Amino acid sequence: MATFDFKLPDIGEGVVEGEIVKWLVKEGDAISEDQPLVEVMTDKATVTIPSPKRGRVVKTVGKEGDIAKVHHTLVVLELEGGAAAASAPAASSHAAQTPPAAAVAAAPSNGKSASGQSTKVLATPVTRRMAREHGLDLSEIQGSGPQGRVTKADVVAAMSGQQGAPANQLAAPAELKGPARPATPSAPLTHAAEDQRIPLKGMRRKIAEKMVKSKFTAPHYTFVEEMDATELVALRKRLNEQLAAAGDSTKLTFLPFICKALVAAMRKFPTLNSNFDEATQELIVRGNFNFGIAASTEEGLTVPVVKNVDRLSYRALAGEILRLGNAARDRKLKVDELTGGTFTITSLGQTGGLFATPIINHPEVAILGVHKMRKRPVVKDDQVVVREMMYLSLSFDHRVIDGALGADFTYEIIKYLEKPDLLFLELA
Repeated sequence: MATFDFKLPDIGEGVVEGEIVKWLVKEGDAISEDQPLVEVMTDKATVTIPSPKRGRVVKTVGKEGDIAKVHHTLVVLELEGGAAAASAPAASSHAAQTPPAAAVAAAPSNGKSASGQSTKVLATPVTRRMAREHGLDLSEIQGSGPQGRVTKADVVAAMSGQQGAPANQLAAPAELKGPARPATPSAPLTHAAEDQRIPLKGMRRKIAEKMVKSKFTAPHYTFVEEMDATELVALRKRLNEQLAAAGDSTKLTFLPFICKALVAAMRKFPTLNSNFDEATQELIVRGNFNFGIAASTEEGLTVPVVKNVDRLSYRALAGEILRLGNAARDRKLKVDELTGGTFTITSLGQTGGLFATPIINHPEVAILGVHKMRKRPVVKDDQVVVREMMYLSLSFDHRVIDGALGADFTYEIIKYLEKPDLLFLELA
């Protein structure tokens, strides 16, 4: 029978590699067309790769935790019925000239094969760009990641002169040096017999990389203020009662109201609905309102994106938030449901604590943390009354959002949440 080399297809704009999270088939399995083969995690999403043909699995390339390259062989199939072997994807000519993912992973991190010929150093696109911007040769940096992968921390260490890179390649701007960015330890930490080592992999590793990038890139500051949610609580209760009376099973949470308040505030302060382009050092003020709603899953925090928030009704917005949250927990999100965000909301609901300092979802310029509502006595019109009080925590990128603007934006949000009827006038 003919064999077919199935290569990892393009799985998202700008994505050139992904981590093999879980194999769904094994060698020798008979599979059908479109049957899921493997789960692959990229910088943007975890996606399930289906089989393009029917046949038997002859070979799987790479173990769980390995890095697979786009347009490199992922699975070798034996086709049923003597079908002619199909050609590889459009980029097969390029793939034939470069080593497969497993070969790249096994190659020494100095970029040389055993025969002395050059091989590609294993590193993410972000790491490559960082090294290129600071005049560093990745082949001269010792990788500390899996299979010798060069990480962003390795590049930072090289810029600080802590690795064995040539002296003439270690020059870096003064702001990138000094104790504020500690170098990667040169040796692993010791551990005792009663200790447990837990590898940082899968989504947990992607979250770690993204958080480090955000904190390394954007100078954060956080602004916290309390608000009176009493009228918002009453409005939500009335609307849910009306939906139930009409036989509608939709239940409004507070998130649709928060999303609408953000839209109203951003129309007054549009720079808050932005992405910062690191390559060109430009602020891109987005015309669409696409809000990421952080969702907790077994693998870690996922941020699906609700698109065109301003165009959705409260009921539709509630349904979309629920749908995306369920898809995140069931690992059924599509790539485009995790990309294109212009702002992020993170909320732990009734376990949300007093306040926090949330980390910006790079390349966005701000993030809103929503916290637990508490009934407590407050002074209103010179009278002590019991009100539903809540804190909002907003973190901003200080490169483009100054303190006064961050405060004004926060108070604009609070205005609409404390008097939610205004939202219906604003968005009418």
